[in-house]
Amino acid sequence: MDNDLIVNYASDGEAIGERIRVHGQVLDEDARPQPGVLIEVWQANAGGKYRHVNDTYKAAIDPNFGGCGRIISDADGAYSFLTVRPGPYPFMNGNCAWRPAHIHFSIFGLAFVQRLVTQMYFEGDPLIPLCPIVNTIRDPKAIASLIAKLDMTEMRPFDLLAYRFNIVLRGRNATQFENKS
Repeated sequence: MDNDLIVNYASDGEAIGERIRVHGQVLDEDARPQPGVLIEVWQANAGGKYRHVNDTYKAAIDPNFGGCGRIISDADGAYSFLTVRPGPYPFMNGNCAWRPAHIHFSIFGLAFVQRLVTQMYFEGDPLIPLCPIVNTIRDPKAIASLIAKLDMTEMRPFDLLAYRFNIVLRGRNATQFENKS
C-alpha cells in the first residue's frame, strides 16, 4: 500500500482531506517510457502540516496520514498514487510568505547516486507565482514543468479528482529538478 497515502499510515480510518490521484509517466528526453523507476513522494497533510518534529506550523496533525509513499513505474513508465491534496503553509524563511500546495518527488535511477528531487504544484493555485522557492526559477517553461494539470478523464465519480504530472528526466523538456541545474 505504499502508493496509497490515504490509508498506508492509517490505524483508524483514512486520511482527512480532498482525495486525489496523481499519475503520469517517467520519460527520457526522447519521450521514451522509463520502466522500473523508483519514485518516493512526501507532502504536508490537508491542513499544510508535515509529520515532522521540526514543523512548527499550528495546523493539526492528521492521525491517519503519514505523508509519504513510493511507487515503481511500470513497463510504460506509468506511475500512480492516491493521496489527499496538501494544504499550503507559511514559509518561515520569508516575510509572511506562503508555500503553495505541493508534493515532493524523489526519482531514483539505476544507481544509488542517481537521484533527482523536485516538487509538483497544482494547476490554478494562486500562491504559485508568490512562492519564494518558485521565484528562484527564472525560466517560465521550467516552472510550467512543475505544475500538474487537472485530468478529469482519470477522476473517480463521487470520489476523487486526478492530476497528471509527467516527469521528463533529461533534455530541453526536462522537469525542473532541485538538485540538478
